[in-house]
Amino acid sequence: MSGEHWKQRPEGGSPFALRLLRLIARCGGRGLARLCLYPITAYFVLVRGPERRASRAYLTRALGRRPGLLEIARHIHTFAATILDRLFMLGGQMHYFDVRVSGLDALRAQHGRGGALIFGSHLGSFEALRVLARSAPEVQVRVVFDRSHNPAMTQLLDSLDPRIAAGVIDAGQDGPSIVLAVKQALDEGALVALLVDRARPGEPWLRTPFLGAPAPFPLAPWLVAATLKAPVMLAFGLYRGGARYDLVFEPFSDGSAIARQDRARVLATQIEAYAARLQHHACDAPYNWFNFYDFWHADDAVQDSTASDSHAQGGGAGLAHDDPAAPLGLGAGAGLRRRLAERRSA
Repeated sequence: MSGEHWKQRPEGGSPFALRLLRLIARCGGRGLARLCLYPITAYFVLVRGPERRASRAYLTRALGRRPGLLEIARHIHTFAATILDRLFMLGGQMHYFDVRVSGLDALRAQHGRGGALIFGSHLGSFEALRVLARSAPEVQVRVVFDRSHNPAMTQLLDSLDPRIAAGVIDAGQDGPSIVLAVKQALDEGALVALLVDRARPGEPWLRTPFLGAPAPFPLAPWLVAATLKAPVMLAFGLYRGGARYDLVFEPFSDGSAIARQDRARVLATQIEAYAARLQHHACDAPYNWFNFYDFWHADDAVQDSTASDSHAQGGGAGLAHDDPAAPLGLGAGAGLRRRLAERRSA
């Protein structure tokens, strides 16, 4: 897997299989649908070698020892369980779940001051944020999501909750469009949620310690936050088995301005601090890690790896510019500056 980017990995689950699972869930409820998870788990353990090897490599780090086949199966089963639970969460059937929320007061306090970025990861279920519709209905949440990565799953989830689908900020757009959409949502007082543990192809990244070895974390979300002077909160929706989820919100940064000459150092420090919090929760809930590829040695744009490592080792010169769209695609910067200027003059 070392020569393959995570976006090139085929997603498990055909459109037919997803529709069938939805039908079973609708007609038989969550209990019957969960019985389907066992053959799904067996398929991935026995047939999908890359995912099996990635699970073993990760669990070796998280558990501090080589895992057995049953532990790999538990890891994959946990992933399948959270995918199934998406159908119920996005379908408004939160009564199935026992979701325990911590940090909600801090989230409400931040929302009272204005918009903020909510940084999540592929650890646990990001859909657990749905509980906010019940616990804090006054909070508006917009999600940044790449609609093209798994079209079958995207279409299924869109059909379950068209209101959330309409509010998605498509991460498949060009860089300037993404940043402008995020800025508009923040200006409207929304919480903008996005996953920040995977770099897209062509994005620069910074290697920082994670579970015993340097791993590549994307720079773009942190540069966007700094440029827009947006507060950041972390969110972890950890599946604890059965019907229980722990939804954890943690204040991270207050959106204070960062001097241009200090930006490289500050962003590197923030990414390192984020990786430390991600590691803490990964060790606390080790079977919740859903990056089924070689996370530590992923070739996320081989042509950029030397430059990215030099940024990490030499002070991050490439982070010092003021263009939040530059990490999101070549040539994006000039377009974003022009469109921001047009908005200010309108």
